[in-house]
Amino acid sequence: MNEKLKEKIKESLASVLPITAIVLLLSITIVPMEVGTLMLFLTGAVLLIVGMGFFQLGAEIAMTPLGQGVGGRLVKSKSILWIAAVCFAMGAIITISEPDLQVLANQVASIPNQVLIWTVATGVGVFTTIAVLRILFKISLAKMLTVLYVLLFLLSFFAPSEFIAVAFDAGGVTTGPMTVPFIMALGVGLSAARSDKDGANDSFGFIALCSIGPILMVLLLGIFYHPTDAVYEAVKITPVHTTHDVAMQFLLAIPQYAKEVLISILPVAGVFILFQLFSRHYHKRQVFRMSVGFLYTYLGLVLFLTGVNVGFAPVGSLLGSGLGEGNLKWLLIPIGILIGYYIVKAEPAVQVLNEQVEDLTGGTVSRGMMNAALSIGVACAVALAMVRVLTGISIYWVLIPGYILALVLCRFVPPVFIGIAFDSGGVASGPMTSTFLLPLAMGACTAIGGNVVSDAFGIVALVALAPLIAIQIMGLVYAHKSKTVPQPSAQLSDDIVIELEEE
Repeated sequence: MNEKLKEKIKESLASVLPITAIVLLLSITIVPMEVGTLMLFLTGAVLLIVGMGFFQLGAEIAMTPLGQGVGGRLVKSKSILWIAAVCFAMGAIITISEPDLQVLANQVASIPNQVLIWTVATGVGVFTTIAVLRILFKISLAKMLTVLYVLLFLLSFFAPSEFIAVAFDAGGVTTGPMTVPFIMALGVGLSAARSDKDGANDSFGFIALCSIGPILMVLLLGIFYHPTDAVYEAVKITPVHTTHDVAMQFLLAIPQYAKEVLISILPVAGVFILFQLFSRHYHKRQVFRMSVGFLYTYLGLVLFLTGVNVGFAPVGSLLGSGLGEGNLKWLLIPIGILIGYYIVKAEPAVQVLNEQVEDLTGGTVSRGMMNAALSIGVACAVALAMVRVLTGISIYWVLIPGYILALVLCRFVPPVFIGIAFDSGGVASGPMTSTFLLPLAMGACTAIGGNVVSDAFGIVALVALAPLIAIQIMGLVYAHKSKTVPQPSAQLSDDIVIELEEE
């Protein structure tokens, strides 16, 4: 396991190093920073790298086998009502566990935090159930997504205009590092147990449908509560002068994030304990291994969130305001492209998804292909977000044509790429986007004198939209080159294979 951890940390280092180098280069050339602020950023980068390594290993040995085990058992049940009830509870519990949801709740001042959190959790629970029923009844993902997105845009015309960007941001924010590994694995377990030729194709699409729930619910809340604004708290850069000050910033923040992540992970650990008590699904060795996995997941998320929030968020805001204040505002666009290209690789859940995609497609869609497509897509999305910051154009001018193109592409690409593309949208817009790119856009928008709520918000939504198009284009290119539809091979994790063999 030590060798595996080293491997994951090396992968994290390769993911985080480019974005760190870009920020260092900008701090030397265009946006000078105080040495203390730079030390905060570099310390945050170290925590980010180590945290991602622990998290990825923890997700691999705990969250993924748990999701697959629950999914595999559920599909054997004869009661549709029981399956629906369990999936609703799973979706709601995991969503309440998502650390990013609290960030979203704080942005929507006119709706009480708990009301928003429980409503969004209900939305994800409902759509988790819908996703499971879609697999069981073999309903076309493309048709379902088309109907649901048409409904979303129709509903958005009745919500307050200042609220639209926040609502679409919600879809990306709530499918974060806690949600993705478990829900992806739940889909794998269900579809693998179905054992037909389309089963592996249908294992994708879970995140896609679960991303729709938060958008729908936040739009409904906007209509119901008639909020006049969504606010944000500007990121405050605490003055630091010595290495002791830097260390204290992180030491003071760790208990807060340790508590947040503990509250987040306890419901998932509870699911594991209950599932094991009632099903005796895992052997003693596996129970011990998965318990260590939960510990790694916990430790990884604490380090990751501390590093991102203390080290990265202030620097993102500082970079944005520095670029927005000068005469070189247009540099926001090329710098946004560069940051967008590399930042998606530093999202913890992206690497979990890419690994599962490579396994489930038998190498047809490799991690390298996924990383390239996601990087290009997110680079374009951040460029468009910066154009919005500079010009103030409505987010509708990007979202409506973007989703129309994504839904049209669904008619021409192999089915496996549709599920992967729409899942990637929810995964790409994780904590790095909300705690670095969003402050970057907010800082630039404030410096320029724009409307932060309507012009800076929406960057998460655009990052969530980009992979839908980029990965489906990759699917078109692949299908054209091979002239054959890729046939993914449903593969379970080593733990599940061992269990099935022993049973």
